[in-house]
Amino acid sequence: MTTGGPGGRPPVALRAEALEQLLTERGLIDPKEMDGLITEYETSIGPLNGAKVVARAWTDPEYRARLLEDGTAAIAELGFSGRQGEHIVVVENTPTVHNVVVCTLCSCYPWPVLGLPPSWYKDPAYRARVVKEPRTVLSEMGLDLDDDVRITVRDSTSEVRWLVLPERPAGTEQLSEEQLVPLVTRDAMVGVAKVRTP
Repeated sequence: MTTGGPGGRPPVALRAEALEQLLTERGLIDPKEMDGLITEYETSIGPLNGAKVVARAWTDPEYRARLLEDGTAAIAELGFSGRQGEHIVVVENTPTVHNVVVCTLCSCYPWPVLGLPPSWYKDPAYRARVVKEPRTVLSEMGLDLDDDVRITVRDSTSEVRWLVLPERPAGTEQLSEEQLVPLVTRDAMVGVAKVRTP
């Protein structure tokens, strides 16, 4: 069985590259448009859905309770469901507990609310290290937590995908749900960052 091609890249990556090249040569796709579409799903469309879920939970206590009780159903209330989102469990970050998500086996990820997984999420180094030394990995990613904050690593699988409900930043109490949405990042919903005060 082949485990890697040139440069150690997996066979599936090489096949995808060959297919893209063939479609480009035949004029069926424009690589720049494809790159733009992928970037849009990675950074805007998917994470925007999750940000709407978080902002609703921050401003609607009843919705927040439903979200923490049955994430999949509460997320579907806002119209976000589908493949890779069949069973989403939502966990809440607090001043004393910080959740961070990983998929140690592959890259299971809640696409309907986060879009495409970022490359670092799929990286074997992240997948291995965040379980063993989460505080160090988070610090390397720019998130330094106090020593008294307990870190819980949540391992996503094909059966359960995790979404972090980040802490609402201080100073946002007067902001509306719509004003809160742009503050919420994908990284905060994975648990490798906090939502910053505007």
